[in-house]
Amino acid sequence: MAQAVEFHTGVADTLAFACRLLRKAYRHGATVLCLAPPARLDALDRALWTFVEREFVPHVRLAGTVENMLRRTPIWLASALPAAGAAREVVLNLGGDLPVAAAEAEGAEGRAREASRARVIEVIGADADEVERGRALWRQYKAAGFEVVHHPFKAARED
Repeated sequence: MAQAVEFHTGVADTLAFACRLLRKAYRHGATVLCLAPPARLDALDRALWTFVEREFVPHVRLAGTVENMLRRTPIWLASALPAAGAAREVVLNLGGDLPVAAAEAEGAEGRAREASRARVIEVIGADADEVERGRALWRQYKAAGFEVVHHPFKAARED
């Protein structure tokens, strides 16, 4: 199992935060699978093209991309866990499938083993629906035996 699952909670702008995380991962040579619902993937895809002028973060949508392109691209965007054999070093979850527990529940042992070896990062927004999603995920990871590391988002305060 993974050593820990990292939760970044209370993130005001999850897309901008994800772009910064993906840029950092790319700069460090990591391979990343970013999971999110289709609409959020569309927005993230656009944001990765525009969030910093003259700085491209190589990424592809997993669905429909040819294998040769996947091998050359460090960041994959997907709405579901890929088939076994498509391991990444980092799984960044922005509201997609639960990377480990969902695969185990489906009986997809190979996918679960590969996902559990990855560094898992959950990004949870600040609105009420996101907070509830984060709490449910936290409970599921804890029940599956993962250590949970919490990184609350520290926005500048006006006191």
